[in-house]
Amino acid sequence: MGWIFLSAIITEKPELNILYHDQYFVAIDKPSGLFVHRSFLDKDEKYFALQLIRDQIGQYVYPVHRLDKPTSGVLLFALNENIARAMNQVFKDKKIQKTYFAISRGHLLGEGCIDYPIKIKLDKIGDKYASKEQEAKEAITAYKSIATATLPFAVGKYPTVRYSLLKLLPETGRRHQIRRHLAHLRHPIIGDVNYGDNKQNPFFFQHFALKRLMLHAYSLSFQHPVTEEQITIEAKFDQQWLAIFNQLGWSDFL
Repeated sequence: MGWIFLSAIITEKPELNILYHDQYFVAIDKPSGLFVHRSFLDKDEKYFALQLIRDQIGQYVYPVHRLDKPTSGVLLFALNENIARAMNQVFKDKKIQKTYFAISRGHLLGEGCIDYPIKIKLDKIGDKYASKEQEAKEAITAYKSIATATLPFAVGKYPTVRYSLLKLLPETGRRHQIRRHLAHLRHPIIGDVNYGDNKQNPFFFQHFALKRLMLHAYSLSFQHPVTEEQITIEAKFDQQWLAIFNQLGWSDFL
């Protein structure tokens, strides 16, 4: 296919794409492979979104939500503590609409709502002192099938390879919620090393020369806590996503 293998590992200091910036907020398009901030799991990492955007705009920033390292898309920061507290409450009160897109294994058709409580999985290092008796918490994700594709290759026990392009609207924000919900439906996200398919993932990486989690935080929509304007921030699909869409015949659905 003549493609260059593209890895999600960040090896050079990136210049972050700023999607929105006023005196209260800054939002970036976080690339796949970039941690939001330092953690117990980042011993070999050099770059973090929080430090990068702080240096880029010359101002301290406060995270108000998070994206997993392999997830790309809209990441919002507050520019002072009061705004950070206000936005934390907006997220807590579910007064923000988050839109994601994912490519999953198999044909997941139609639309529906996944109402499946999630028990928080603790990190061996980061959650070392947390209570091990964690109860499952409410987790709700609405989904809609946008497109499907079938490739004539036998992988594992299946005679063909099938993919779905899904639009996802998480109502709650549990850790790995979308990834775990789609795995629960037996339609795991392509490139998910934690909850995905260990036969489909290698095929996708080899066939498309692309190794990353196919989950993108496409937009955030909320009422600005100061100006009261309705704000919608979008992160367009990058060239890797667009190349996959072209190969699978999904360009008309964008």
